[in-house]
Amino acid sequence: MKAYHLILTILFVLTISSAFAETEIRSGKDIYDMACAGCHATGVLEAPKLGSKTDWDKREKQGFEVLMIHALKGFKNMPAKGGNPTIKDQEIENAIKYQLAQSGFDQYKEKSGSTENNKPAPAKKTADTRPKIIPEAIPETKNIAKIKQPKKTRTHSVNRFNRLMKPAAEWNLSPAKDGIHDPENEGTLLLQPPKQAFESLSNAKSGNRVDWVKSLQNKEISPRYDRLSDDSKPVVMDLNIVREVKGSMPDVVYPHKQHTEWLDCSNCHPAIFIPQKGANQISMASILLGQQCGVCHGKVAFPVSECRKCHSQKKALKTGNGK
Repeated sequence: MKAYHLILTILFVLTISSAFAETEIRSGKDIYDMACAGCHATGVLEAPKLGSKTDWDKREKQGFEVLMIHALKGFKNMPAKGGNPTIKDQEIENAIKYQLAQSGFDQYKEKSGSTENNKPAPAKKTADTRPKIIPEAIPETKNIAKIKQPKKTRTHSVNRFNRLMKPAAEWNLSPAKDGIHDPENEGTLLLQPPKQAFESLSNAKSGNRVDWVKSLQNKEISPRYDRLSDDSKPVVMDLNIVREVKGSMPDVVYPHKQHTEWLDCSNCHPAIFIPQKGANQISMASILLGQQCGVCHGKVAFPVSECRKCHSQKKALKTGNGK
């Protein structure tokens, strides 16, 4: 019984600590650096640039409530909450006021929010009148029969990198044979086999043999952007990021358009890629380890065997004199 009370006490303390952590509101600058600077620092995609009163003047005249609605729900090229749904509404408000204050609107300087001002007041300490609980030693239990569970053998991990690089005989196996679904579950047999489901889609030469981008362009498939609504539309960002690479390989072109037609910004930012120029060090070594681009490619997207899908921008050829 004493051990039971000890567990309850520990859970109570953890719950209180968690509650205080959740109520902490980050400053406007912290949110700007994390979620807004990727566009507003440089003015990309017509985003009002930080420090430019000219860029912000027309928007500020619309009223602060309008700016809040745009930031919370998304507007034109700007995704809702900068693509990070975990940001609190109050933190979004702090970020807007911070940007306005930094762009020449002095009336927002006292309202831009700081970490110190938004921290909850520390709880008052009260004398602990509860009796101290000393946990009893748990007696060692012997001769407990272990129930042997039959081991299910698996030849490979279903989440291993480049699992889509398979021989032709293993392409798009039925759910009962793919090593992912439980073949002993009756519901597995009700699922449609991939080969049958993919018959009407555009073909590809790798992965699961479907060109998903082309299938979307040809309207052969219509992804649901919101689980609960058919009317929700994706915030598509038509922006190419070019990364120069060493050696003779063509430069890498990352197309936001093809990704944001399927995915919300929060799928990649900021957990996988920090939305800030120069903040991400990407290498083939890390991708092959299943990091960065390798989080998806080689698992649920085309494998890295298709080099030219990413290395698609030719470099300027140099002549013998180096020009």
